Amino acid sequence: MPASPSSSAQAAREAVAHRLRDLRKEAGLTVVQLAAACGWHYSKTSRIENALTGPSANDIRRWCAATHTGDHVQDLVVQSINAESMYRQWRDQVRAGLRHIQESRAPALRATEHFRIYSSSLVPGLLQTEGYALAVLGIAANVHDLPVDDSAEAARSRIERSRIVHEQGHQFVVVVEESVLYCQIARPEPMAAQLGYLLTAGALPAVSLGIIPMAARRTHWPEETFHIYDDRLVSVELVSAEVNVTQPGEIAQYLETFERLRSMAVYGADARALILRSIEALH
Repeated sequence: MPASPSSSAQAAREAVAHRLRDLRKEAGLTVVQLAAACGWHYSKTSRIENALTGPSANDIRRWCAATHTGDHVQDLVVQSINAESMYRQWRDQVRAGLRHIQESRAPALRATEHFRIYSSSLVPGLLQTEGYALAVLGIAANVHDLPVDDSAEAARSRIERSRIVHEQGHQFVVVVEESVLYCQIARPEPMAAQLGYLLTAGALPAVSLGIIPMAARRTHWPEETFHIYDDRLVSVELVSAEVNVTQPGEIAQYLETFERLRSMAVYGADARALILRSIEALH
């Protein structure tokens, strides 16, 4: 079973911590001695080596100076920055507002030619109607207890961003679990409009919409929602954070997982039949 996104992020942090610890030991320094050489309390050294605190670039420079390993500075700084950037806390993101999040992701979308999306819980943002998006973002505003609820503006921004599915130069392969069609995120009317739009979106030239039937024989278990931008970035949505995966080996794991999930999905008339069944169930 592949490591979870949270494990991958933590492992990246621990890799930096272990390299710093090895440099200290190779230099023959104790935790206390290194702390004295760096000019901080020894507890900070312990926190860094146990991956409880991420080292700053200046911390790494002091560490390498103390262990006479200045040639490791640049590599360690880059590795540490990459490890810390794997986690983007939702709370930090939403501080600037839900609309800001929608707008900030537009450049990455426009730079992507082949976009793969898997969702086990919601209709993906690029295929959402405004009413459905408003319900989703309203829940997000409530969950995060935002001081200013800009979910209406964010929903409009999301729909504006979603027009990219009508533009040339992009291909969208979307796979969702059938249970997504029955998750009552919105009231019946906007929910029906959303399901109806999936019938239209699935017929767009740039969109391949697959649905994994609940009755399908599973060859892979459901996963967290994730987005693959070409072969360069995977964005994974967790409860507490969004994890950005950039390591080629891990991206390859997500590509393989996506293909396994995609192979279980139905398309075309069979997918439309599942959507029509879910619309009937609303009534």
